[in-house]
Amino acid sequence: MNPKSGLPQSFTALRQALEQYWDLPGTELTYQFLQSIADGSAKAARAVLDGVDTILVAGGDGTINAVGKVLVGTDVSLGVLPTGSGNGFARHFEIPLSPAKAAQALASAETKLIDVGVANDETFFVTCSMAWDAAFVRSFQKSPVRGVLPYVFAGVNEFFQYKPQEICVSLDSNEEFCFQNVLVFTVANMTQYGGGAKIAPQAKEDDGYLELVVALHQDVPMLIANLRRLFDGSLDTLPQVITRRFKTMTVRRQTHAEIQIDGDLIDMPTELNVHVLPKALKVLVPR
Repeated sequence: MNPKSGLPQSFTALRQALEQYWDLPGTELTYQFLQSIADGSAKAARAVLDGVDTILVAGGDGTINAVGKVLVGTDVSLGVLPTGSGNGFARHFEIPLSPAKAAQALASAETKLIDVGVANDETFFVTCSMAWDAAFVRSFQKSPVRGVLPYVFAGVNEFFQYKPQEICVSLDSNEEFCFQNVLVFTVANMTQYGGGAKIAPQAKEDDGYLELVVALHQDVPMLIANLRRLFDGSLDTLPQVITRRFKTMTVRRQTHAEIQIDGDLIDMPTELNVHVLPKALKVLVPR
């Protein structure tokens, strides 16, 4: 559990649901509170060594990443109890956004193997962004308020400071592109940014591919006029939005900059290698 991620208001109800649906005869239910990303990863690693079969994570996409990356390639199942701002992982799988209701739904869930994305050595489950779509996370992290509206304000704030650059890519060793003045450059394993914003409506979590979504700075007026498409699942029908499916991708940027990995910023060099690990993580999905 991430105590900084919306839990104070919902902890009592969540604990009651866990005790009712999970603390059953033959099951040992224990609680851990993560103090940082590194602490969450370390505690998850110890739990794996202790032989647990399921780890439930109460937090946002960043917390899910911190714990889930330790479970990649293991037989331990990941269950998500959403308490974050965007909850892209939970929304993609239609997990109830109430943590208590999520605990109930996951108690009878099925186990599914999903793909995992990797950017250099960093694992991601939902999205990885490398342009303005990464930069606005910086402003959002400074906001004392959480929710979809602060995301919008953060995006506007970063838009006026963001300096577009050229990004060149090589996809699966047979396609090469150079994009000038890139505004949006997102690699998606799932459909959602979070908050209902479907950046990659066609992305599938278990098809062995990642989805690249690109939009250019000069197309901002058209994108703003069609903002509703980001939420109704039709963004990829716009001719200004470029999409490609791939298994491996090399990215070359003019300058190094931070990229967004499941809601957190990580500094990266000018060249990145992105690839998919097919069906590498076991997750609980509501029936």
